[in-house]
Amino acid sequence: MTLLQHSPNLSAPWDPSAPRHAALSRTGHTAVAVVLGFIFVLGFLGNFVALLVFSRYPVLRTPVNLLLINISASDMLVCIFGTPMSFAASVRGRWLTGSYGCRWYGFSNALFGIVSLISLSLLSFERYSAVVHSVPSDSSQFGRARFAVAASWLYSLAWTLPPLLGWSSYGPEGPGTTCSVQWDRQSPTARSYVSCLFTFCLLLPLLLMLFCYGRIIMAVRTVTKQSAAERREGRVLLMVVSMVTSYLVCWLPYGVVAMLFSFGRPGAVPPVASLVPSLLAKTSTVLNPVIYVLLNKQVPDNQIKHVQVLYSLGNCSGQTQRWSPSK
Repeated sequence: MTLLQHSPNLSAPWDPSAPRHAALSRTGHTAVAVVLGFIFVLGFLGNFVALLVFSRYPVLRTPVNLLLINISASDMLVCIFGTPMSFAASVRGRWLTGSYGCRWYGFSNALFGIVSLISLSLLSFERYSAVVHSVPSDSSQFGRARFAVAASWLYSLAWTLPPLLGWSSYGPEGPGTTCSVQWDRQSPTARSYVSCLFTFCLLLPLLLMLFCYGRIIMAVRTVTKQSAAERREGRVLLMVVSMVTSYLVCWLPYGVVAMLFSFGRPGAVPPVASLVPSLLAKTSTVLNPVIYVLLNKQVPDNQIKHVQVLYSLGNCSGQTQRWSPSK
C-alpha cells in the first residue's frame, strides 16, 4: 500500500489543484483525513465541555483557570477555523480555498497555537509565584490574569502577522493539503524569521517553564508535612506539568522539522517527516481538555462522566446536577 508519491517538480508555482511538495496517494489522503476527523471531533467536544464547565461553575473562575480558559478557547478556534479546512482538503486530495485561504489557514493556526504555548508558560510563572514566593491569592490576581491573557494574544499577533507583511510567508505544507509558514524557503529573510519564531515562541517559553517548575519541585521537596492547601497546589502542578509535557511532545517535533527544512540541505526531510509532526501538533487540541478534566479535582464527578460519554458516543446526554465544592 503506497502512501506517498513524489512530485516531479518541486519548484513550480503553487497551484491549489497540484500540491507543490510531495503528492500523497489516494490511500494516503484518506488516512490523513481519518486522523484529522478524529482530531476535530475529539478536540471540539473536549474543549466545548471544558468551556461549558467553566461557564456553569463560577467557583472554577480562578486566576489560574482563566489562563486554562484561554487555552481551551484557542484550541477550540483551531478546531473551528483550521482542522475542517485541512480535513476537506485531504478528502479531496488537494487544497480547496486557494492562496488566500491558505494564508488565512497558516496565520490562524500559528496564532492560536502560539497563544496556547505562551499561556502555558505564563501559567508556569503564576504557579511559581504562588508556590515559591507565596504571592497571596486576592482580587489583584484576576487583574494580572486578564493582563496575561491579553498579552498572550498580542505576543502571538506580533509573531504571526509578519509573514502577511513580507517577513517570510504562509504557503502550502507537506502534500499541499495544509498550510503554514514556508519553512523550506532558505533565503536569509525566511531563515531569520524561522530562527526568531523558534527562539521566541518555543525555546524561551520552554526555558521559562523548566525554570519555574524546577524551582517549584525544589520548594515542594523541602516541605516535610503538606497541608491541605499544599496538596491542592500539588494537584494543580501535576495538571499543568502534564499539559506542558503533552504540548511539547506534540509541538517540539514540528519545530525541529521546521528548522531542518530551513537550515538543512534540500530534500533532507522526507515527505512523511513533514506530514507526521504536522498531524501530531494538531493533537494538542485533544490532549489539553482531557488532562484538565482528569487531573483537576475541582471538576465535579458528573462532568467527568459527561466527558466520558462525549468521547465514547460523540454526544452528551442527561442533565447536570447542581454541585457545590467541598470544604
